Amino acid sequence: MLRRVALALALSAALTGCGALGGGEPGGKEEHPAPGGKVEKPKIKVALISTIDLAPLYLADKKGYFKEEGLELEIVTLPSSQVTLTSLISGQADFAFASYVPFFVAQDKKAADIKIVADSVSASPRSNMIVTKPGSAVKSVRDLAGKKIGVSALNTASHIMSMAAMKANDVDQREVKWTPIPFPDMAAALSRGDVDAAYLPEPFITQAAKTIGAVPIADVATGPTEDFPIAGYGALAKFAAGNPKTVTAFQHAMKKATDESADRAAIQPYVVEFGKVDQDTAALVTLPNFHSTLDARRLQRVPDQLLEFHVIGNRIDVGPMLAPQG
Repeated sequence: MLRRVALALALSAALTGCGALGGGEPGGKEEHPAPGGKVEKPKIKVALISTIDLAPLYLADKKGYFKEEGLELEIVTLPSSQVTLTSLISGQADFAFASYVPFFVAQDKKAADIKIVADSVSASPRSNMIVTKPGSAVKSVRDLAGKKIGVSALNTASHIMSMAAMKANDVDQREVKWTPIPFPDMAAALSRGDVDAAYLPEPFITQAAKTIGAVPIADVATGPTEDFPIAGYGALAKFAAGNPKTVTAFQHAMKKATDESADRAAIQPYVVEFGKVDQDTAALVTLPNFHSTLDARRLQRVPDQLLEFHVIGNRIDVGPMLAPQG
């Protein structure tokens, strides 16, 4: 009799546990667990942008690493990190790829409770540059005082890293005219003289060099922003708490693909296909440093910089924002 009671209690606890883990969509709609209970939500929607930074994710998808973990991805491509974050907050996506800046700004403003589930890229040497056009009077960072500088948007990674480079060189930023321009339009704006200099990541550095002969004047991934974390994958805290096996499965697939990405030959086909660059450009671009494992001490650099430049109003401790790593 005691054994039967114990068995019944154990079965009840197991069933209750399965129900708690089946939290499902960000809006709270319950999902049926995958066959065998490997993950709580086998079909996940991931909001992305078009960038070479996502080559490891596409490698993982094409090689079936997500499928091996019990996941099926629905990929939605959106125009910017701000829009992918909006998609996440509204419950239209389960995971979102974005620059770290919008994640921390949203957390600071209490617009959402974010969990970072996987790292993605950091700035490698010469992968993020301030450039000018040929013959420009701007020859170095010290010449940028009082100039028009093109960045993708204010209070973004491009803006923050440019300010950090100028501060490291004792350049007065008070008279700088920061000019928001989408990266695909930056080379033309520079050529026309709409801006005196421009921040560009790859592949836009290589493309601008080919189209207008753009000249690098500063590698912003040096000094205080050497190996600076650029972007990662996030989820709502409620989703991460309700779907821990799903998050762990995503992490495992990304870790396997990121390890393979150390081999340029393995990753370059995905840079061409999904980064929307031609073969010649893909062969020349400086790739970022690919990551997947979360490191609180390294990622802490981002909100610390945001606080220093008054993008956020309060210090954020990254540790509690990181999802557990299985």
